Amino acid sequence: MNLKQELQQLNDRLDKYRRKLSAAEKRGDQAVVLQFKQEINAVTKQIASVKNQQTRLLNKKGSDVKSLPFSRELTKAEQADMGKLKKSVRGLVVVHPMTALGREMGLTKVTGYAPKVF
Repeated sequence: MNLKQELQQLNDRLDKYRRKLSAAEKRGDQAVVLQFKQEINAVTKQIASVKNQQTRLLNKKGSDVKSLPFSRELTKAEQADMGKLKKSVRGLVVVHPMTALGREMGLTKVTGYAPKVF
């Protein structure tokens, strides 16, 4: 299972536990309240761990892309015909600023990274 799906499942489980906790508090069932508080703490720790793992992988991918020797912003014409550009440039990696990787790298324009000048 990938990290995004795992994070979604954990968030769903956290939401379910929070709803059950509020229902148990309305009933005044202290044993169940304590149990769900423990479950919420455990799931919150798991969520933090998965998010940390996601950022670690994103940082690694960003550093791999930045380590490519050549990079430049892509023109509108190149962005319009991306298939042709990718066929002509071996090993081209295009990073859009609105993706997670682009935000992590701090990009403002669509940028291409490649092992050779293009």
